[in-house]
Amino acid sequence: MQFRYPNGKKFVPKRIVNKQSDVIKDERYSNRGMTLEEDINNTNEYYRAHGIAVIHKKPTPLQIVNVSYPKRSAAVVTEAYFKKPSTTDYNGVYKGKYIDFEAKETRNKTRFPLQNFHDHQINHITEVIKHGGIAFTILRFTILDEDYLVYGEDLLPYFSGKATQKSIPKKEIEAMGAIIPIGFHPRIDYLKIIDRIM
Repeated sequence: MQFRYPNGKKFVPKRIVNKQSDVIKDERYSNRGMTLEEDINNTNEYYRAHGIAVIHKKPTPLQIVNVSYPKRSAAVVTEAYFKKPSTTDYNGVYKGKYIDFEAKETRNKTRFPLQNFHDHQINHITEVIKHGGIAFTILRFTILDEDYLVYGEDLLPYFSGKATQKSIPKKEIEAMGAIIPIGFHPRIDYLKIIDRIM
């Protein structure tokens, strides 16, 4: 897609030379540095603003141990620890259904390491499915700039007692999951994929 200025002149992205390495950076790829979490947060904000869904990032439960007060109006937490393991990253409501999901990234191009998931997250996904909620993961292959939505039901067998794999091959993720196209607004429209099962 080409963009034009109001006067009809074609927009050409600037190419920036990094003086330290003399590498030319193409601004068209500048958003690729965004983390999956930033992309999901932007997408969720779009969903809320447009009345599509209410989905939030879950806060990490912290126990504050020490606070300093450098100014009267500001407090700075200087020491804290995790109270208990968190469950999954996001939850909310879409079309009257509870949804709950985890977001994970890897730099590996051919497989997704299972060590990226924790037991308490897998247990939580299992519980959500058991109670009729929609549980899934969004997996990002950062180097390839590809995002996949994998339903919890398809993910859980990799964590069963019989499973001996340490990772999920990308080809299997492509077969059981759905690629999420990257757009502008919303950034990663994962609810379009959820619509297929609702």
